[in-house]
Amino acid sequence: MRKTRIGVLRGGPSSEYAISLQTGKAVLENLDEEKYTPVDIVVHKDGVWHVLGIAQKPEQVFARVDLLFNGLHGNYGEDGKVQRLLDMHGIPYTGSGALASALGMHKHLAKDRFRGYGIKTPMSVLVRPEEDEYIRARDIWRTFPHPAVVKPSSAGSSIGVTVADSYEELLDGILIAKEFANIVIVEEYIAGREATCTVLDDFRGQQFYGSLPVEILLEAQKKIYDYESKYIHPCSTLCPPRFSDREKHTMQEMAKQVHEILSLRHYSRSDFILSPEKGLYLLEVNTLPSLMPESLLPKSLEAVGVSMPQFIDHIVELALPH
Repeated sequence: MRKTRIGVLRGGPSSEYAISLQTGKAVLENLDEEKYTPVDIVVHKDGVWHVLGIAQKPEQVFARVDLLFNGLHGNYGEDGKVQRLLDMHGIPYTGSGALASALGMHKHLAKDRFRGYGIKTPMSVLVRPEEDEYIRARDIWRTFPHPAVVKPSSAGSSIGVTVADSYEELLDGILIAKEFANIVIVEEYIAGREATCTVLDDFRGQQFYGSLPVEILLEAQKKIYDYESKYIHPCSTLCPPRFSDREKHTMQEMAKQVHEILSLRHYSRSDFILSPEKGLYLLEVNTLPSLMPESLLPKSLEAVGVSMPQFIDHIVELALPH
């Protein structure tokens, strides 16, 4: 009997290329080869797909696989584009569908949706492509609370995210963020303890299973969980975290609500900050979080007794046609 062929899609044209390579590597290393035949598919930065180092059109790749495990991050892989391509060719894949992926990736659209359901998320304003950055920065500096977090509206891994304490830093932050997205979000800075919570579909008898939150222990000089804290000099984490039972439960329930509001599929990870004065805020949702061993999702699963091979197998089983 032929084993199911699992294409692992990694790389991609986004600024998260290197992270995606490592996510895909983790999937390849944890696929059960007694059940599945892995096919390593690397999308180079120019957007060309490769199998075994040979450039191929996506349609050629599709003929070689039964399912695509989407290990891409950022633009193209996480914003609905590759999902639309796969849907058009009838190729099953892991992760959320095209519309849900687009909503999750474009943070300002997701924030509007969350607010509509009463979920607390930091106050924010936008800098749109047609606006003059210098004039807009001046207006925001005069009217918006500071410090402020400046971020691209459609990028992940905290790429292009800065904290502004002055007009000059605000302007610089907007210009940096515009290198990664047309729309920039300027967001209220919330001081507090950061955490993240993973949600799995149809797991342990629950339609949406909220794993234990992971507490992120930032170094004293860090104001936010930025790219450096994630990947260059990873900060410490705690799982189980030091939050109260009520706080942990609230995070789990909110993460499940976020997953359901956006109609996300298979798995997601929601990021939070708990302010001593203002309570719990949702920062954003990740529809295809990193699966590198040192990343937050594997840590949260390990704390509840779920290994990466078990997780990968569960996601594959959810995505395969039945």
